[in-house]
Order: sequence, then C-alpha cells, then structure tokens
Amino acid sequence: MTAYLDLQHIDMTFSSAKGDFNALKDVNLEVKKGEFLALIGHSGCGKSTVLNIVAGLLDASGGVALLKNREIQGPGPNRAVVFQNHSLLPWLTVYENVKLAVDKVMADKSKAERREWIMHNLKLVHMESAAEKRPGEISGGMKQRVGIARALAMQPDVLLMDEPFGALDALTRAHLQDSVMEIQAELNNTVLMITHDVDEAVLLSDRIVMMTNGPSATIGEILDIDLPRPRDRLKLAEDPHYHHLRGQVLAFLYQKHLKQAA
Repeated sequence: MTAYLDLQHIDMTFSSAKGDFNALKDVNLEVKKGEFLALIGHSGCGKSTVLNIVAGLLDASGGVALLKNREIQGPGPNRAVVFQNHSLLPWLTVYENVKLAVDKVMADKSKAERREWIMHNLKLVHMESAAEKRPGEISGGMKQRVGIARALAMQPDVLLMDEPFGALDALTRAHLQDSVMEIQAELNNTVLMITHDVDEAVLLSDRIVMMTNGPSATIGEILDIDLPRPRDRLKLAEDPHYHHLRGQVLAFLYQKHLKQAA
C-alpha cells in the first residue's frame, strides 16, 4: 500500500559564510492516512527542518517528499501548520482570523456556507462563544485553540504542529491535548507534531519518530504506541505499559545526550 505521506532519502544542507551545514541525512519516513506521528529529539536534531520540508517552506537538498503520491513543491492549503506562536492577526476578531483561511480554500462556497463552516470549526475547539473577541481579549490557550481551528478549517490532508503547546502552562496544555485527541478521533486527521515533551508524545501519538543528534541528523528509532484509544491521562498514569513506552523514549534521548556530551 502506498504511503499517504512519504519522505524518501531526504537530505538538507544549508549554506552559510562559514561553509555548508548538513542538517538532515537520508531521512526516510512513511505515514499512513489518519496516523498521528510525534517527532522528538534534542534541540538541533532537524525536527523543524523535517516539518518545514513537508510544509513546503523548505526545498530538500536531496531526496523527495510525496503527499498522496505527488511531490511536495512549495506551500499549499493541503498542509496546514499550527505554530508554537498562535500567529493570529491582532486587529481581527477570532471569527475573522478563521475566515481568512476559509475564504482562501472555499472561495466557491456561499457566504452562509462559509460562516457555517467557520462556526463549526470554532465549536470543535470550544471557541464559538469568543467568535467576536479579538486576540488581545483572550488567553494564550484560547489563542492557540483559534490557531488550531483555523488550520482545521482548511481541511488539510496533513496537519503540521510545531510544539503547539510548548508556551502554555501545564493545565492549559493538558486541556488542549485532550481537545486534540477528541478532534483527531472525530476527523481522523493525519498529524505530524514536533514536541520536546515525552509524556505528550506517548499520550497523543500512534508512533514516535526519534531523531538522532545533528549535524547530519536522521531517524534513529520509531516506536509504536500501542495504547488503546480513547486515552485517559489519569488511567495512563497508573498503566505499566505506558511507563514502559515512556521509558523507551527517555532511554533513547538519554543515550543520544551521553554520546553528544562525549
């Protein structure tokens, strides 16, 4: 079966005044439709570079990135990115921020149809009651919810998330993680998420892609997360298998840290 998202022999070299820097070397990854993948690794291991290549923001120096068997060439509405910073326009309301994306991808739909779709996606992230507020009037967690709604409203083939909860407090982060699990279960999105949080990676993902340290970073291991869904964080806190999986990720990261220090 052909992979939905397929990275084949991806290399990435950046040129600078100090010479060439090889960030990625021979990255190969096949992602199935509806799969939730977490990318994890130490800083500088090329996680964001992988994400940016899939987003079309960077052209790989070698290899090819395919989505639905077509080469990725530049950004497109079939890939939506949720950044750590919500990136909302402060002079627009919550509704208007999502409307920007919807108008782009649903130009052939009526105004009423677009409004219904905007409100549908705000309801998915429990933000419909704040539709007429501006970003300065809502919390950081609420802003990130709007960023997720805007991305989902584009109906992307792949949702890309770059540490989407990294700047939030622990309680807000937990609520948003639960929301993302609920949305993914309902929509069956294909998701590629960068994180530094081992617990987050194990909780949310179907597989964890563990990157080796740079330069010339690549995929070191891929761990299947065979925990049943839906997942309850409180029950998992007492689940021996959850802790076993968590330990495997920590062991990989710790070993890579020791090699880097040596």
